[in-house]
Amino acid sequence: MCSGGFAKCLGITLLPLAIVCVLCNTLLFFPGGKIVEREHITQEVWYFGGIFGSGILMIFPALVFLGLKNNDCCGCCGNESCGRRFAMLSSILFAAVGVVGAAYSVIVSAVAVNHGPRCLALFNSTQAWTYPFSDGDYLSNSSMWSTCLEPVGVVSWHLWLFCILLLMALIQMALCALQVINGLLGALCGDCCGCCAGNDGAV
Repeated sequence: MCSGGFAKCLGITLLPLAIVCVLCNTLLFFPGGKIVEREHITQEVWYFGGIFGSGILMIFPALVFLGLKNNDCCGCCGNESCGRRFAMLSSILFAAVGVVGAAYSVIVSAVAVNHGPRCLALFNSTQAWTYPFSDGDYLSNSSMWSTCLEPVGVVSWHLWLFCILLLMALIQMALCALQVINGLLGALCGDCCGCCAGNDGAV
């Protein structure tokens, strides 16, 4: 497969992943599917890991990767393939932006999973909005989830959505890393479907 065609496949894959991440981060603003006060929303949700890191920042590399297949730069110094090589080289920068954005989302999601959700918890016969879990102790002990009284189902809601964000961001990092390698190969070796090759094969 040509380096441009491979980059287009990566771009096609990154777009739906970015949309899923934005949706997950948006749903986290409604813990347990409920509307709550602003100060009752888990702190890591406000870091916008899914909306900014794996969402907006991922749109730019995805669109660049999609356009590499049809890049028809006129070239430079009389070499038509020069434009394609430069485009593949520049895609590495956008891939790096994608890696940074996805890494940010991974960090935020991992911290959120370890920290647990903010909820109305019962402590010593007193109810208060707080973070009842620490160092991921609730992950291996689901009986602790009942500590959160409201919103109902907030622990599973928090855990599932942040785990999905974590998984999607890891996949995005891997895809952008692949494009770094693909971009280097395309810049050094050229696109196997370059315009010169296409013209030579035309009848």
